[in-house]
Amino acid sequence: MMNKLVVSLLAFIITLNTNAQTEDSKYNKALADSLEADAYGMKMYVLVILKQGVNLINNKVKEDSLFMNHLQNIGHLAKIGKLVAAGPLKQNKNSYQGIFILNARTIEEAKLLLDSDSAIKAKLLDIELYQWYGSAALPLYLKFHDRIKKKNF
Repeated sequence: MMNKLVVSLLAFIITLNTNAQTEDSKYNKALADSLEADAYGMKMYVLVILKQGVNLINNKVKEDSLFMNHLQNIGHLAKIGKLVAAGPLKQNKNSYQGIFILNARTIEEAKLLLDSDSAIKAKLLDIELYQWYGSAALPLYLKFHDRIKKKNF
C-alpha cells in the first residue's frame, strides 16, 4: 500500500512539473516576435524620470514655446513607436515632474531620442535614465488611448 502511494505521489509531482514547463496555449509567436518579446513576454525599456531643470526662463512666451515643443516631441516619439508611456507626476519632494518609458534597449539609444526635446535641451527639465524590464506588450495600449481621449494638448 505504501509503495503504491509513493508511486502515485511521484507520478502526480512529475505531471505537475511537466505541465508547468509547457508553453501557454494562448502564446502567439507572430505577436511576440513583432513586439521583440523574450520567452517570458518581456523586453528591456528605458525609464526616464523628468526632474525640474536647473534653468529658469523669465520669458513666459519662450517657456511656453519650449514646453509646447516638449509635448509635440512626446507625440512624435509615440507616433514612431519609441515612447510607450508618459505622464506628469503630482508635486513631490524630489521635484520629479513626470516619466517616460522609452522603447529603447540602452541608455545611449534613449539619450539620442531625448535630444529632440527642447525643454530638456534648454535644461528646463533634467533627466534620470534607468533600464527597465517590462512586458513587451506595453506599446499596445497606446492604440486604445486615442479612442478614449476627447482633447489633444
